[in-house]
Amino acid sequence: MDFHVLTLFPDMIRTALETSITGRAIEDGMIRLNAVNIRDFSAEKHHKVDDYPYGGGAGMLMQAQPIYDAWKSIVGERKDRVRCIFLSPQGRVFDQQFARELAVEKELIFLCGRYEGVDERVIEEIVTDEVSIGDYVVTGGELPALVMMDAISRMIPGVLHNEESAEGDSFGDGLLEFPQYSRPEVWNGRQVPKILLSGDHAKVEAWRREQSLIRTALRRPDLLETAAISPKERQFLENYLANENRE
Repeated sequence: MDFHVLTLFPDMIRTALETSITGRAIEDGMIRLNAVNIRDFSAEKHHKVDDYPYGGGAGMLMQAQPIYDAWKSIVGERKDRVRCIFLSPQGRVFDQQFARELAVEKELIFLCGRYEGVDERVIEEIVTDEVSIGDYVVTGGELPALVMMDAISRMIPGVLHNEESAEGDSFGDGLLEFPQYSRPEVWNGRQVPKILLSGDHAKVEAWRREQSLIRTALRRPDLLETAAISPKERQFLENYLANENRE
């Protein structure tokens, strides 16, 4: 996977992505990072890339031409369309399914806005996907881009080692992850559930599945509408929640 990031803060992108699991994947050649400084494509002697918006209003807008030229430095004259993602609170909300969809691409371009936004004309010209990581506003697109690249990277075969498998992650099967425990067996008066000490792998897996179902029902019931659960599991949840309500 090639990640291209159009940004005013390339060091911010490099520092974060070249750390931990994604950093190892870059070293191993499974991910390649190209952080492109939009200021390098400014025609203004001070590398200015923003100006006042037509029609008035607070703040400044990023100009179209430097962004377009930075994008052009990546795609050149290629006819195949590279997906270009603009990080925006107006876009499709990013989720695990979308991460899987994007992970099959050979390369992705991320456009990180700043100031009060980006000239709409360059969005119309180069962007294929507007994407939001949630219903809130941050100061720029760099942090959302890093969140997306981290989530997408986990879906790329070989990026995670066996001990870091994504199979049991929250949202992997539409459910939240089960609770997990490590040594010591008793900490601060709290005991590890006995089932996890039994050595019976089948019972442990059954318990973990039940805990995922319960945790999802209590914390994110909206996920149950599309989660892959059986009629028997739905009945289990109905009985559990009915007992909870009686208590």
